[in-house]
Amino acid sequence: TFYKHQVRPPSTGKPARIPHMQFFKDLNLSAFTAGFVAVLVGFTSSVAIVFQAAQAFNATPEQISSWMWALGLGMGLCSAIPSLWLKKPVMVAWSTPGAAVLATAGLAGGFSMGEAVAAFMVSAALITLFGVTGWFEKLMNHIPMAIASALLAGVLARFGLQAFAAAQSALPLVLLMLAIYLAGKRFMPRYAVVLTLLGGMVFVAARGEMAWTAMGFSFALPVFVAPHFTLAAIVSLALPLFVVTMASQNLPGVAAIRAAGYGPDAPDGGIPLSKVLTLTGLATLLLAPFGAFALNLSAITAAICMGPEAHADPRKRYTAAVTCGAIYVVIGIFGAAVTGLLTAFPKELVLAIAGLALLGTIGNGLAQALRDESHREAALITFLVTLSGVAIAGIGSAFWGVVAGALALFVQQYRLRSA
Repeated sequence: TFYKHQVRPPSTGKPARIPHMQFFKDLNLSAFTAGFVAVLVGFTSSVAIVFQAAQAFNATPEQISSWMWALGLGMGLCSAIPSLWLKKPVMVAWSTPGAAVLATAGLAGGFSMGEAVAAFMVSAALITLFGVTGWFEKLMNHIPMAIASALLAGVLARFGLQAFAAAQSALPLVLLMLAIYLAGKRFMPRYAVVLTLLGGMVFVAARGEMAWTAMGFSFALPVFVAPHFTLAAIVSLALPLFVVTMASQNLPGVAAIRAAGYGPDAPDGGIPLSKVLTLTGLATLLLAPFGAFALNLSAITAAICMGPEAHADPRKRYTAAVTCGAIYVVIGIFGAAVTGLLTAFPKELVLAIAGLALLGTIGNGLAQALRDESHREAALITFLVTLSGVAIAGIGSAFWGVVAGALALFVQQYRLRSA
């Protein structure tokens, strides 16, 4: 006990409390690019849904700007600060399925912005409860690694498919980016994603396909909205938002952490999942009156920042998450200016760079999922159901993929070991 608490041997891998200048020593170009690509993919792929959710509650332009301020600061600080403290990549994002649920339920129910804010706070309180008690982490510990890897591969494979489907509308761009990526992996593997992104940007800029007119300069200012608690809003908004965020966002997020080797079973203890989950709940609770509807663990952008493309050394991949968090904070502060810059990229470029950047993680997920023959069929079912995108009772395919895989595993393995 004395040795454990008084002496910390170098081999434990515990986060050393070293000056922040260490971050700049660990940061390299590939990590910075991974952080930028994560923001580009995560932001441009779903910002329109967030706008729709805000408009469903009759939000004013000032309130929509406040939503971006709250979400940008929440995602940025919840990603950058834990990553710097733990020296591990902690990635937090907004709940895209949650925004979709809010956009639909808000229009159908005619709820006010005050009722929406109250629903955000109730959902955040439930997420905090699951983090403080450790219930969610205990549940995740019972999911086999093969199922979790298949879940992650299924979530990310859709981006891989979209990357090549973008060739239907932008064949020269996708072929060029694919060629640069393959050549980069062959001759400069550390900078393959960097070169691919730069090549794509130069190509679309030369063809005049960048939507520069969308850019403008303005600061985002917070707008406080007092919560108005009603039973109808709690039932119709808060509970669906909580369930969707936990099942469709936090569940794949934990799978991404485990697949990258930062889970609780890591030699150094990994990322403290319950504490991070609690942090996202508390941050949402604090920023909800300003428009932060749901902050959660990221899966897609986490895979970009936690993979070998971000940094060859797993101990230094936290710099990609810190970079991503810093850019999110800038988005929150400058609001429309950065929003215009990110949305200026053609959607085909965003889809292509996302799919190519995730190829390695998709392949590793499938390899881990199918490695054990006794779990192979259940993992394959998990992968296919997740990839299908099916939504039942408003809950996304990530949750149903785990359910289907767990049922398949139960049927195949029940009493088999004891027999």
